[in-house]
Amino acid sequence: MEYWDIYDSNKQKTGRTMKRNDWILKDGEYHLSVLGVVKRPDGKFLITRRVMTKAWAPGWWEVSGGGVMAGEESREAVIREVKEETGLDVSECKGGFVFSYHRENPGEGDNYFVDVYRFEMDFDESDVNIQTAETLEFKIADHNEIKKLAEQGIFLHYDSIKEVFED
Repeated sequence: MEYWDIYDSNKQKTGRTMKRNDWILKDGEYHLSVLGVVKRPDGKFLITRRVMTKAWAPGWWEVSGGGVMAGEESREAVIREVKEETGLDVSECKGGFVFSYHRENPGEGDNYFVDVYRFEMDFDESDVNIQTAETLEFKIADHNEIKKLAEQGIFLHYDSIKEVFED
């Protein structure tokens, strides 16, 4: 069973944990997620498409990410998530933490912070090994392509992270 740390409104660990996706958080309590944007030197980004069996946003495009496990630090989590979902190791790459944002979902038990990272890495399509349990496909896209997917309403988190795609 995977557990997540519970954070307070100042993004400090409370010392308590919750089961992953248990949605028991009170107002003012949060869990922490990460997103890892991988940018190539040519200015294009690696994006993935969610499998159709996902309960939430099936078939939508996104960047790698997920929940930070209890006891894990944000940077460790984003490196793990990018590696699990794409096969790319960004641990030694240029870049890192860019910003954090949060979402309030009053009464739903699912308030969260998201730490957003951007890594720069020279890779090509043959280096990508997607996690087929979670990812249908991937593509190397420029910011305009990503923006068009967002305009179609099929790119997760775009409004919250669009600045990470800008230079």
